[in-house]
Amino acid sequence: MYPLAQVLHAKGYYLTGSDNNETDTLQAVRAMGIPVMLGQRPENLGDADLVVYSAAIARTNPERAAAEASGVEMMERSELLGLVSEWYADAVCIAGTHGKTTVTSMLTQILFTAGIDVSAVIGGKLPSIGGSGRVGKSEVFVCEACEYVDTFLKLSPDIAVILNIDEDHMEYFKTLENLKASFTKFAEKASRTVLYNGDDANTCDAVRGITGKEMVRFGTKPECEWRAAEIEHGKEGRTSFAVYHNGELLGRAEMLVPGEHNVLNALAAIAAACATGLDFAQCCEGLLTFHGAKRRFEVHANVSGITVADDYGHHPAEIAATLRAAKAMPYRRVIAVHQPFTYSRTARLLDDFAEALQIADIVALTDIMGGREENDLHVFTRQLAEKIPGCIWYPQDESVPWTDERKYKNFDDICAAVCRVALPGDLIITLGCGDVNKLSKQIAQRLKARAEG
Repeated sequence: MYPLAQVLHAKGYYLTGSDNNETDTLQAVRAMGIPVMLGQRPENLGDADLVVYSAAIARTNPERAAAEASGVEMMERSELLGLVSEWYADAVCIAGTHGKTTVTSMLTQILFTAGIDVSAVIGGKLPSIGGSGRVGKSEVFVCEACEYVDTFLKLSPDIAVILNIDEDHMEYFKTLENLKASFTKFAEKASRTVLYNGDDANTCDAVRGITGKEMVRFGTKPECEWRAAEIEHGKEGRTSFAVYHNGELLGRAEMLVPGEHNVLNALAAIAAACATGLDFAQCCEGLLTFHGAKRRFEVHANVSGITVADDYGHHPAEIAATLRAAKAMPYRRVIAVHQPFTYSRTARLLDDFAEALQIADIVALTDIMGGREENDLHVFTRQLAEKIPGCIWYPQDESVPWTDERKYKNFDDICAAVCRVALPGDLIITLGCGDVNKLSKQIAQRLKARAEG
């Protein structure tokens, strides 16, 4: 919601808001002169002409319920984002099962470094812009396009980017064919260009047959208009690669984030930046200033030679990519600590999770964080742990709900166990889109206390 508040405030709209917790983001909103109330109550609505709510707000929420009863015009966040995307002549909307936040951040960083007064809405925090979004005066707008419940179909992209298509959110899409069909609709919405992963079979299927716009592939295959080749992995996560455009070598690009998956992410960002008018040299300069988005292989600490990091990866493909990148780096061992998120995804992809996690040398698992779901499938961490030899986990009473009390007891147990086995030269990386990043910080604090004591 914060980037949208930034954009609307800059456009001269009068805003108020409410939230349940004091956060740095809330302070930033107040610093713009926007009144924000703590707690959600009917009287907060005042005489608003429009009420915007996020998908996380249930219909039973007192503020949302009062708004519906009053008859005031209402709009879910993604609808508002779609309207905002219509205001810009160069709206770049970045979709894909994996990598959206990274590519949106990379592209924003490249444009920002090149002096483009870009507007951006990002699903994570980008340090150089001080948060998850910014509002600029240029015609360039960059935003994440999330496929969940088809929210990306509300956007109006001039340049539609598709990074990949993999089975996720299947509680909504049901089948891979339905998922691909939604991405087809998203690509068809592009007014000018579709930039898509030529290495990914599902993506190629989804865009096959689309006409009336420029269709541009990025990837490693010779037929891709934008191609990465001669990939080299250096020290401290540095990666470089040759970039070819329409068969012509433009030069080498270098980035400070590890992993071959990030080569494709960077290539997509370069191609998108060039589609807005930048040249290759400007892209390379901007890419070298990108140090990663928050919660994307984010290093929290290095204590007595043990590195502690956190990553948002919560799908087997994302976890595998992150762990392969970690294994290619000069760590003694990689210790993966994963928090499964949602029962439906865990149950559907149980074997895939087990296979991906075993790329690590040691695996630890927390309880499943159910998120918006009830555990109707009766799936538990134990079922995943049993598929991973030597897995560290702590069986709980499976009849007990996933409460704060149980969660932190589980975190304490996992933290103690991981710290016991960690040795100098190891990487401990927490993985998941829930609150497992808190466990990463907890592990770092415990290691520091051990080193000092």
